[in-house]
Amino acid sequence: MRSLTPLEARVLGVLVEKQHTVPDTYPLSLNALVAGCNQKTARVPVIEATDAEVLTALDGLKGMSLVFEGPSSRVVKFEHNMGRIYNVPAQSVALLTVLMLRGPQTAAELRLNCERLHRFADISSVEAFLDELAEKFPPKVVKLPRAAGEREARWAHLLCGEVAMPAAVATAMGGETGAGASVSAGELAALKAEQTRLAEEVASLRTLVERLVRELGMS
Repeated sequence: MRSLTPLEARVLGVLVEKQHTVPDTYPLSLNALVAGCNQKTARVPVIEATDAEVLTALDGLKGMSLVFEGPSSRVVKFEHNMGRIYNVPAQSVALLTVLMLRGPQTAAELRLNCERLHRFADISSVEAFLDELAEKFPPKVVKLPRAAGEREARWAHLLCGEVAMPAAVATAMGGETGAGASVSAGELAALKAEQTRLAEEVASLRTLVERLVRELGMS
C-alpha cells in the first residue's frame, strides 16, 4: 500500500474522529468532511482545503479501500475502513488518528488527546500499543529522538512516509544534512506541523502572560 498524502491522512483522521465524537452525523457528507478538515481546533497544521481537493483525497482513499460510500441516500456520505485495512485494533486506530490530526506527540499527550476516541488506562498502555505499531511491517509509527531541552520523546505516524529528524539530532546520529539530504513530502509535512504546533503554544502562553499582567495591575 502506498503512502498517504497529507490531505488523505487528514480526511481519514476526520472520519475516524467524527465517528466517535458526533456519531449521530456519521457517516459524513462532503460538506461535513470539508468542515472537519478545515476546523481551527485540534488540527496541526490548520488548512483550507476545497471541496474539489477533498474529493480527490477521497478518491485516493477509496482506491485503497480505506474509505467507502455509505448506504445510498439523497446525499452521498463517506465511512472509513481504517482498522480492517491496516489490520490494527481500535486502540491503535485512535492513536494513529490523533497523530494524523495533531502531529507528533508524547505518549502522555496522546493519552490525553485520545480521550474521546479511546480511554487508555495509563501511559504505559499507550506506549505498549505504540511499540506494537512500530514493530509492524511496514511500521506505522516511529519514536523520534528526544530533542534538546525536551523531557520526553515524541511519536509520529508513518502513514505519509518517513518523517524528518531535527538537523542537530541527525548530525549527532551521523545522518546526512545539508543540501545533499533528500526531504520527502511526508517529512516536510511533519516539519510544518511541528512548527505550527510550537507557534500555537507560544501564542497561547503569550496570551496567558498578558492576562495575568492585566489582572495583577502590572505595567
